Amino acid sequence: MASDGYNQYCPVSKACEVLEPRWTLLLLCEMWSGSTHFNEIHRGVPGMSPTLMSKRLREMEANGLVVRTENPSTGDINYTTTKVADELEPIVYALGKWAHRNVDAEVTLEKLDAKLLMWNMRRKIDTSALPARRSVIEFTYPELPKNEQNYWLVTKPGMPVDLCALDPGHNVDLFVSADLKAMTSAWIGLSTLRAEISQGKISLIGDSSIAASIERWLGRSSFAQY
Repeated sequence: MASDGYNQYCPVSKACEVLEPRWTLLLLCEMWSGSTHFNEIHRGVPGMSPTLMSKRLREMEANGLVVRTENPSTGDINYTTTKVADELEPIVYALGKWAHRNVDAEVTLEKLDAKLLMWNMRRKIDTSALPARRSVIEFTYPELPKNEQNYWLVTKPGMPVDLCALDPGHNVDLFVSADLKAMTSAWIGLSTLRAEISQGKISLIGDSSIAASIERWLGRSSFAQY
């Protein structure tokens, strides 16, 4: 909870004292998206230091938003949201829709993060629209430093999509080279994949069937429709 608070009885002020500490809502969003392990959650909030994340999770646990459990046989630690926290999900989602409608697109696209973009894109891959075998799709963002340019999505029927920042060593079916701003814009619905491809900001080389169906297998942000 905030160290000093608002010193008001107003329920809104009390809610803010619990939810205002930086990163709290983003941590909840990542857990609502299915992440339960510390490293998984951290991949969804890459700008947050592990030390601060540990502190914030402890505070959220104390405030009844998160439950921390340990598997006695493996020692694995899981973090899950509580019913109290889950009541907030539609409210936070509505806040995101409001921002998508009202915050200027150029402001939205000022801060770009390829790691976060790829982590979120991974969740929306529709493997049923890909061949019934292992598929490897390499994304390259040429404007980034060389060691941050490449990401690989590895899909297998019936398995979670794997995101790799190091070459997994498989043959690549489709190479996607993209301007980071263009890919981010298409992902969050400020533009479309078709428009960015036609303008040459996203290029596809490789398996023609996977390339042709990119708008089916590469889902977009939940906010893209707003």
